[in-house]
Amino acid sequence: VQLVESGGGLAQPGGSLRLSCTATAFTFSSYAMRWYRQAPGKGRELVATITSTSGSTNYADSVKGRFTISRDNAKNTVYLQMNSLKPEDTAIYYCDALGHYEYWGQGTQVTVSS
Repeated sequence: VQLVESGGGLAQPGGSLRLSCTATAFTFSSYAMRWYRQAPGKGRELVATITSTSGSTNYADSVKGRFTISRDNAKNTVYLQMNSLKPEDTAIYYCDALGHYEYWGQGTQVTVSS
């Protein structure tokens, strides 16, 4: 079982990035998918969730209206489109699969700085 995140990097304030998380070796479509982040010296924060069946989404207030989570079950991939980035969005971003079991990715660094 593996979750591999990609798409992190350096962005300017007001810019955009799209994170991807591709899953292998489990029934991706049966799992809710979540994005978390952890900034230096802070605890892990749940950023966005998408359910396995209806594809309903939820967001932290800090990212609502700027971030969009989506999934492509045919590609076993979940995305996080991040727009209007702010310096406080700087963190390591992790994807998480929650179902019969729970799986975590290794994280991808996002840095927002001018």
